[in-house]
Amino acid sequence: MTHANHPFILRNLKVFLFPLTRTMNGQHRVSAVIFDLDGTLLNTEVVNEEILKEVLVRYGKVMDMEKEKNKVGMSHRDSTIATVKDYHLPITPQQLSHIITPMFHHKWLQAKPLPGVNRLMKHLHKHGVPFALASNSRSKSIEIKLSSQRGWREYFSTIIAGDQVKSGKPSPDLFLEAANKMGVDSSSCLVIEDSIVGVKAGKAANMQVVAIPSTQSESDQFLIADYVIHSFLDFQPELWGLPPFEDWVMKALPIEQIHFRGSYLNGFLHEISDIGVYLSGQVWGIFFGWVDVDSQKRFKIVVSIRWDHSRGSFRRNIIGALGLHFIANGSNSKLV
Repeated sequence: MTHANHPFILRNLKVFLFPLTRTMNGQHRVSAVIFDLDGTLLNTEVVNEEILKEVLVRYGKVMDMEKEKNKVGMSHRDSTIATVKDYHLPITPQQLSHIITPMFHHKWLQAKPLPGVNRLMKHLHKHGVPFALASNSRSKSIEIKLSSQRGWREYFSTIIAGDQVKSGKPSPDLFLEAANKMGVDSSSCLVIEDSIVGVKAGKAANMQVVAIPSTQSESDQFLIADYVIHSFLDFQPELWGLPPFEDWVMKALPIEQIHFRGSYLNGFLHEISDIGVYLSGQVWGIFFGWVDVDSQKRFKIVVSIRWDHSRGSFRRNIIGALGLHFIANGSNSKLV
């Protein structure tokens, strides 16, 4: 392997994670779990951003990430109203909805589960713990998103969409209706959410809430939740009176493959990008396993992936050892 500039692709990667969590005290045993969908179970946020960028270009506009952060967790209706207003688009929210809806329907089929999602859902299903889906998305949108996820439809005890209740999040209506359909008291439910809007709705429903922030730069706002974790890989069911996972290997956890691409030049990994599985903001921790380079060579690898707050900006920091070579990326990292 030379030090020339060439694609560096992590794939077929069997990795292990040492989880990072915050201490949780005084919480009550739960008997049911309620999940949000977008940004919590499915990495649809990246898909939505790609479509918005494409539409905005038609009107000579550029997407503003600060404005988009405020829309995380919004209903489709509220999001389209906000988009037209934020970018001064010469169309109505209804016209924008008509443009983007078929684009969403096509792209949502490509959205991937976030790290640890399938592991937790299968675990809860195996142990007979009921769990529901409560999303601000409309019924048809949820149906499309779930259609490409094998077994998900059958796992959920109930599915509640934003168009099935009077008010969406941050109103508690969605979560209260989900608890009612499952036949459990709201105080015995655990909500898992990625947005501030969803966390507020869960607390308003008198439920305990675990936050998995989809926007890492805003993570301090999630302290209103009962517990904050980086990803589902950090989730510890036993803290909530649920059956513990049984797949740990000493203090390490085998997880799904992680795919991403970068340029390898003189020992440094640059220009990191997602290649269709995920390198979401929830990928965080110490990983070790195997990596394929250019589909021709395989090496042992150790990688640290974290978010760095230290230099006045918020960026992903990836440092690792590949065989006898050292790879790192700092200033050239970009969020994906």
